[in-house]
Amino acid sequence: MARHEDNGGDAPSHSTDRIEDGPNVALVVLDTARARSVDERTMPTLSALAEEGTAFDRAFSTAPWTLPSHASLFTGTYTSEHGAHGGHTYLDDSLRTVSEAFSAAGYETVGVSNNTWITEEFGFDRGFERFRRGWQYLQSEVDMGGVIRAKHLRAKLRAARDRLFEGNPLINAANVVYSEFVRPQGDDGADRTTEWIEGWLADRDDDRPFFLFCNYLEPHVEYRPPREHAERFLPDGTDYEEATAIRQAPRAYDVGEYDLDEREFELLRALYSGELAYVDDQLARLRAALVRAGEWEDTVVVVCGDHGENVGEHGFFGHQYNLYDTLLHVPLVIAGGPFDRGGRREAFVQLLDLPDTLLDAAGVDDPELREQSHGRSLHPRAAGEPRDAAVAEYVTPQPSIEILEDRFGEVPDRVRAFDRRLRAIRTSEYKYVTGDDGFERLHRVPTDPDEKTNLADERLRVAADLRERLDRRFEGVEVADASGSVSMRNSTKERLADLGYL
Repeated sequence: MARHEDNGGDAPSHSTDRIEDGPNVALVVLDTARARSVDERTMPTLSALAEEGTAFDRAFSTAPWTLPSHASLFTGTYTSEHGAHGGHTYLDDSLRTVSEAFSAAGYETVGVSNNTWITEEFGFDRGFERFRRGWQYLQSEVDMGGVIRAKHLRAKLRAARDRLFEGNPLINAANVVYSEFVRPQGDDGADRTTEWIEGWLADRDDDRPFFLFCNYLEPHVEYRPPREHAERFLPDGTDYEEATAIRQAPRAYDVGEYDLDEREFELLRALYSGELAYVDDQLARLRAALVRAGEWEDTVVVVCGDHGENVGEHGFFGHQYNLYDTLLHVPLVIAGGPFDRGGRREAFVQLLDLPDTLLDAAGVDDPELREQSHGRSLHPRAAGEPRDAAVAEYVTPQPSIEILEDRFGEVPDRVRAFDRRLRAIRTSEYKYVTGDDGFERLHRVPTDPDEKTNLADERLRVAADLRERLDRRFEGVEVADASGSVSMRNSTKERLADLGYL
């Protein structure tokens, strides 16, 4: 088990008893939200929350994509330790999760996810009394997305024929009707998710405090925000139809099946900003629902991105195959309780710090979770020195080079080079990335924030020192089994393929 970092032993005292009067905790993940695109224009609600609470300006994910990032966020461990990644697509039950800790402390635990990776199929429902697939009107193990995402009537009918009778046909039909005729244009589950949480809060008569986890898929590819959210960001002389007509297929772009020029990426970045604006509206609705239910003053609210996105930067589209800051630097805001009026904090923090932070904020003790965690509590009264660096891992490519070959045929050498394990360390001065194939990248952050000039061959001592520091960071970490994947349902494979993962 991991050696526990100092997580703040002088934070508020913890009780091993069940909590009856602790604060509520709401953990909201904005899937694929990168820090560089979040500001008052794209996300005014989140910006206002940052003014009221505490904003962490140097928050970094431990991984560049959803599955390993959420696993770290739930367990306080690094990717190589929890083992949930492209080579092992499941969060094993050998590690304690933050939802299990809150459940054991007597909290009502509710989860709503709009990303297929973060469902019971991949081990993320542990500790939750209720766990929902947010994009579905009625809950079903069968995803009818193949019908919804088909472009033409004939393709829709074919997909309906293949999936309608897999499971409960009435529920499947209801989900298709909702998505085809009721769901707001440009929505990918956010509206239904917020509506369900609003109803849950309004009808709730449980005296226990609650732990709520919510994953909003927007602004994940494909970027198709509602027209009114996109148009405010589109460059002059362009329109919504032109922007949404651009092909959005990250893996096909990676292998060179098609090209995008800078104008097209500019339009895609505008759509991405529109997605952020749309999910910001959901945050406003969540806040209003908590206020109406009389719970806002008693709730610690955490809003973060799980990872970022490349939208043309570094020659990439999507969030695979590298560890640039566009993928690792994420927004993080905590408000409520001890985090109110906390200002902006400049110290490095990582998403795996959140389990310890939330336990401290709620006054919950969970020895098993704390023992395994590498987190450092962000509670204002936590003891210990703040981080002076952030580290990240990309354990194995997702999708693998073999999958790309099966799908696209011959893969260019540029892409074959991505078949490697990467680790990165980011300090105030330098960013260093190393691969198990000998690859090295070094950037001086103050003068090269966009990571364009590789100094690895010029500043050998700096690279060696950071490489040694990375080695020390992972020294003694018990590496999880790196093989074995879930046998996915066909409908799950289709949805993940549409999201660019397969």
